[in-house]
Amino acid sequence: MDLKEKIFNDTLQYFRALSAIPRPSGKEERVTEYLKNFAKEHSLEIKTDDARNVVLRKSASVGYENHKTVALQAHTDMVCEKNADVQHDFLSDPIEIVEDGDWWRAKGTTLGGDDGIGVAAMLAVLADENVKHGPLECLFTVEEETGLSGALGVSPDMLSADVLLNLDSEDEHEFIIGCAGGMDTVASFDIQQEKLPKNYFCFSVKVGGLQGGHSGEDIDKRRANANKVLTQFLWQFAKKTDLRLCSIQGGNLRNAIAREASALVAIPFADKELARVEFNHFVAQFEEDWLAYEPKFFMEMESENLPNECYTKELTDKLLNSLYACPHGVLAMSADIKGLVETSTNLASIKLIENKIVVSTSQRSSIESQKQNAYQMVESVFALAGAEVTHGDGYPGWKPNMQSAIVDLMSKNYEKLFGESPKIKVIHAGLECGLFLKKFPKLDMVSFGPTILDIHSPAERMNIPSVRKFTALLVETLESL
Repeated sequence: MDLKEKIFNDTLQYFRALSAIPRPSGKEERVTEYLKNFAKEHSLEIKTDDARNVVLRKSASVGYENHKTVALQAHTDMVCEKNADVQHDFLSDPIEIVEDGDWWRAKGTTLGGDDGIGVAAMLAVLADENVKHGPLECLFTVEEETGLSGALGVSPDMLSADVLLNLDSEDEHEFIIGCAGGMDTVASFDIQQEKLPKNYFCFSVKVGGLQGGHSGEDIDKRRANANKVLTQFLWQFAKKTDLRLCSIQGGNLRNAIAREASALVAIPFADKELARVEFNHFVAQFEEDWLAYEPKFFMEMESENLPNECYTKELTDKLLNSLYACPHGVLAMSADIKGLVETSTNLASIKLIENKIVVSTSQRSSIESQKQNAYQMVESVFALAGAEVTHGDGYPGWKPNMQSAIVDLMSKNYEKLFGESPKIKVIHAGLECGLFLKKFPKLDMVSFGPTILDIHSPAERMNIPSVRKFTALLVETLESL
């Protein structure tokens, strides 16, 4: 069998093995143990750091001892999203892969191609003695999906490489040479409840069927945010009746556009019919405006038993006003690169956590001052509502190196293998490369990968022919370096 074909097949086998290992962000212990056992099996040097990252080192092939040291890098965690009607425990259940023609997807959940396929390709290269390469360092980072914590905490002695290949991109035709920086902003409201007024009627409202997607890559693709849809309806209806929230929740992860949201609502019984009229009008208007973009959208209203308590009128107003006012989506497009989002914000989730209503958002920008402006704008909205607002550590953007030697070499390899030129891009999503450059300033870096669509949602699917091209390019690059 041809070497490149063997690495392709081995990559798919390792991906299947990884799919059987639960690996939510922050819970990567089992995949780390898998890597340790892999290192022992293949007599590889292994190193870990306090951030729980793992490096596996492999000596240079015979005759390649004086070649540049190369680092391959991917993250071991995955986004854990599922459809509401799917029973799946991401802490214990394996991902069920469904082969659908040229595509692999999962059964009602995220697939984990982001970035399981990068991890699998690294394992395939490490395990094979016929791939020619210089000294090789494979860095497996943790908690990429929840704030790039692994890359943020990577120990300075983990890498000695001159070149880093980040295997965490999602379009086979593209090489990524720069990305946006990001910041998480969280607003917390203390729950204040009171006895439900007399003669009230209770109903639930649910928004679902939205596409969702990646809060960086898909933020400009006209995808509705379930949190915004729900609060728009509730805010507008609250202008016409004494509406009280009993509960509200929506979305899940900070780097995913919310696909589902729901609320339990109480209103005076006299306005029961008005609720149905307003609901029908809102749904009809939304479908008229959004049908072309969100063909599977649905919104449901159902009568519910009256709870004993509801949120106070003051808390209800603060929540609805701030959630409706909170910006979401593209804030600015790049003046330098046509079609590139410069700055955006995502109203990611609304959750009940330890007797608080916690609203999570994320901001991104390729300009540091505009990232700051975005998260301060979000902070100001929730501060007006009396919420406690905090910010994460954030991460820097990755400034493009237009004279990158590795990009030039890989572009020639791509043309040699596939007869066309790759697209060189800067993206709005966050990559760990910006953090690596801060700690290892001499690194020459590029990010590439196979084609994976609708990441961070249960519609995620990976194109298998593009995996073949991805692994072939990886082998060609290691040998040509």
